[in-house]
Amino acid sequence: MELPAALRQAVDKALEGVPLPVLKQAAEVLSRRYRAETRDGRLHLSDDLAAKAYLATRLPATYAAVRASLESVAEARDSFAPRSLIDVGAGPGTVFWAARDCWDSLEDATLLETSPAIRAVGTDLARHAEPITARYLAADVLGKFPELESADLVTLAYVLDELPPNEIEPLVDRLWALTGDTLVIVEPGTPAGWQRILRARARLIEAGAHLVAPCPHQQSCPLTAPDWCHFSRRVARSRLHRLAKGGEVPWEDEKFIYVAASRHAGTAFEARVLAPPQASSGMVRLKLCDAEGNAGERLLTRRDGAAFKAARKLDWGDAVWKEAD
Repeated sequence: MELPAALRQAVDKALEGVPLPVLKQAAEVLSRRYRAETRDGRLHLSDDLAAKAYLATRLPATYAAVRASLESVAEARDSFAPRSLIDVGAGPGTVFWAARDCWDSLEDATLLETSPAIRAVGTDLARHAEPITARYLAADVLGKFPELESADLVTLAYVLDELPPNEIEPLVDRLWALTGDTLVIVEPGTPAGWQRILRARARLIEAGAHLVAPCPHQQSCPLTAPDWCHFSRRVARSRLHRLAKGGEVPWEDEKFIYVAASRHAGTAFEARVLAPPQASSGMVRLKLCDAEGNAGERLLTRRDGAAFKAARKLDWGDAVWKEAD
């Protein structure tokens, strides 16, 4: 998955003139903070250089994860056509650009962000998204939000990992109150990220929300440690991306986990594929979480006919839809 052309061109322009050694050093510092999930009171994107290092090394991967999450919502809610978006902890506008790419209906976006540096970068990028109106507002995720009307789509991506655990449920409550239709929360696909999503998921179910994706049910998650629920998207690395991260491989895999909850029920589906399918001649083995709240493996062979043919097309993270009567 690649960035939309307009965003890619805007990012290239934003990075013009930044010396590669300086960008590489900033990227290394940023990467260490993200991997360690550092909480020391400082913003990860505290200055212009850190913001630009994020554009070069993290934006393509987080965009791919968010875009895949939103696509699952669009798949389950084919009538959902959001006109307004509130993105909390917006960074450079990753969710805004992914939502813009997913739904032609989007007209207005309000992006809340604490860091002045990344707000400036995001504002510059958003100018390339016209005619959609996108405005940044200064707001601390844990502080008081500006007075806002509810939005059709409310999002929080790669933010919970930066917050104290006891702040998760109160923040989810605030986001749900702003949600006119659908709320999407995305986190890194680590065991800790999964646990944070489980807490948000439980809170939303308690509030009466309908889970749209990825879960095919509203029961307790059937997975237990050391297993955990997560998905992956392969991201092409640009030359600058490889140089800034010191990598040789022309791609990277971004692991992520998400939950999408709505005030309206989505289309029911049978199961979600929880791992890369294992296929060989005449058989496909799938790890599934099903609509009854169970997780396990399912083996399909040529004897299963149409179900086998459909299974051969499935990938990690896909929904398994009910067959038409």
